[in-house]
Formats: sequence, C-alpha cells, structure tokens
Amino acid sequence: MPSPMLSPPDADAVRHTPVDDAQGLAIGVFICALGLTFLAHLGFLTGQTAGVALIISYLTGWSFGLVFAVINLPFYWLAWRRMGLEFTLKSLGCVFALSLLVDLLPHWLAFERLTPLLGTVVFGVLTGLGLLAIFRHRGSLGGLGVLALLAQDRLGIRAGYVQLAVDIVLFAVAFFLFPGHVVAYSLLGAVVLNGVIAVNHRRDRYIAT
Repeated sequence: MPSPMLSPPDADAVRHTPVDDAQGLAIGVFICALGLTFLAHLGFLTGQTAGVALIISYLTGWSFGLVFAVINLPFYWLAWRRMGLEFTLKSLGCVFALSLLVDLLPHWLAFERLTPLLGTVVFGVLTGLGLLAIFRHRGSLGGLGVLALLAQDRLGIRAGYVQLAVDIVLFAVAFFLFPGHVVAYSLLGAVVLNGVIAVNHRRDRYIAT
C-alpha cells in the first residue's frame, strides 16, 4: 500500500527507476554511516533507534551494527502494514547495509584530531543529507523513523519535528547515564540533523516515488 506522502499527484514527473533507487539508497546509507563514524569516534550519542543502539553498545561493548539490526526488527511489521512491501524491503536493506558499514568504517578511517563541535555538526549535516536521500527513494533506516514518516503522512507533522521531540526525551534519559557535556554535544548534533530533515523533507516539495 503506497503512502500518499510518497506519491503526490505530480510524482510521475520525477518517478525513480530501480537504478535511481539503488544508487540513491546506497549513497544515502554511506553518508549516514560516515556521519555516525564521526559521532562514535567522539563517544557521543544520537537520537532515534540509532541512539538507543549506541547507548546499549557503549554500556555493554556489543557491536553497534548487531544491536541496531535487532532493535529494528519490531518496526518492520508496522512498515509493511502502513507503508507497503517495497518500502519495507528497502528499509531492511538500508538497515543491514548501515549496520555493516558502521562496524567496518572505523577500520578504514582514523582521525588524528577532531574537535567535539566540528564532529557533531559534521555528523548532523551528513546524516541529515543521507536520510533525505533514503526518504526520497522510498526507504528508511527503520525504527522510530518509520513512525516519523507516518506522522508526516497521516497528521501533516514534519518528520524532522517528530524525530526531534523523540530525541529530546531520549537525551533527557541519557543525562542520567552519561556526563553532561556528552549529552549536550549529542543534542546539538540531533538538532542539526533534524533541522536538515525538517526544512528539506516536506509534502509541498520534491518527494519522489
């Protein structure tokens, strides 16, 4: 069942081919993984399902990729029922690819010096752009992002605002688990990320099928 948000009346003019979708999703996932690598190097947090996975990973030492993949499992049923099979399969592929890349990139990329302010801003910008690419090719990174897209679709509330509201709750909990400066920088990154999505991912702008 296609989503009205993802199928506006003039969607035929910008319909994506399978090749378009493949490259768009691949680039989006890679950019998100790169952004998360900046954040994880600093030991900071992010919001949404990825943030929950990072917290569990930091506290237990378990692989982020494995935790992230497992946490997303319950949301695939919701995605299939509300957003359709195509959206669900694309989201599954994106989550699997991101889980793999986030575990591999630290072996290929090292930082000699990265300041907390720059790192969090780079994370927010890169991950926001990556998510935009994924959304515009009818995919997601699963989890709470699915709920944010549904809220935009059904209620007209911008997905970025929904995600930011959830992030604020998550970071409020994080204040009891991590030092204040870690949570403060992490919240900055979440604000930048969700600002990119809120400004650019809108029903009245380019949203292709």
